[in-house]
This record gives sequence, C-alpha cells and structure tokens, in this order.
Amino acid sequence: MPRAIVAGAFAIALAIVSFAAGGAKMKITSSAFQEGGNIPSKFTCDGGDTSPPLQIAETPSGAKSLVLVVDDPDVPSGLFTHWMVWNISPQTNAIAEGSAPKGVHGTNDFGKSGYGGPCPPSGTHRYYFKIFALDRELDLPAGTKRTQLDAAMKGHVVAQGELMGRYSRKK
Repeated sequence: MPRAIVAGAFAIALAIVSFAAGGAKMKITSSAFQEGGNIPSKFTCDGGDTSPPLQIAETPSGAKSLVLVVDDPDVPSGLFTHWMVWNISPQTNAIAEGSAPKGVHGTNDFGKSGYGGPCPPSGTHRYYFKIFALDRELDLPAGTKRTQLDAAMKGHVVAQGELMGRYSRKK
C-alpha cells in the first residue's frame, strides 16, 4: 500500500480516536489566577474556602451538558477530588466567585457536596479545574463519587478544557 494512503488512514484514525477521547478543546479560565499561577488563599482552606470565578468558552454547539471537576493529582494516594458538578447547561459561560453552577453535585474527597478548596498537607500542589462537554446528560444521583462519574462520562466527552493553579500553605 502506498505510504501516503497509509499515512492518511493513520491520520484519520488518530483524529477519530482523539475526538472520541474528548480531543476538541474548550477554554476554562479565571480572573483570580492565571494558568500555572498561584491560587489566592481566599479560595483555599486557609481563607474563605470559596470557589474562584470561572469563565467557560468554546463549548461545542452540539453539547448536551457540561461537567466540572476540580482535582489535585499531587497527593500520595494519586488523586484527590475537590469538586464535581454534572448536567450543567451547555449555555453556561461563567460561574461567579463563591457560587456553584446549576447541576447535580457529587461527593468530593472531603466527604462533602460542593467546593472544597486547596488544602495541601505539605509542599506545593497543582489543582486542575476541568470542564467537559458531553453528548448527553448523565443519569447519576446527587452524592455520586468520582469513580462512578468517570465511568458514566466514558465515551461521551466531545470536548474538554482545563486550568491549572498551584497552592502551598503558609506555615
């Protein structure tokens, strides 16, 4: 088979896999901190523990719902989830400081519903604010844990974006 045909078929297959895995890009930003920057303490356990303002852009027109997840991959156990909300309207383009989007709230790794701010036991941790556009709403009850959310999202992500901020506690 000619090399150009093989390369073209590979590129098409790669694009399909990428799209199926949520390869399309969305944007999630905050006016409180820049990508890779430090999260102000007011949004952490050392401050008011309120959620930062978030802006969401480039949601695909065919999206049926959004999912917001905030997690910390720098804990010894591998991943600590701080916030999960799903079945958010795809028309949502902003979440005000200290508020939560309308949707279904899961149980974070603090054992609570809602936002739990950064609170690393030591060192500087990275916190990922992730937005996912799905091709459907999720049939999950409030209080669902992260593993069930991830399983329900599998194969339904059409686009995603993330914002990473850092935080270390002042001792």
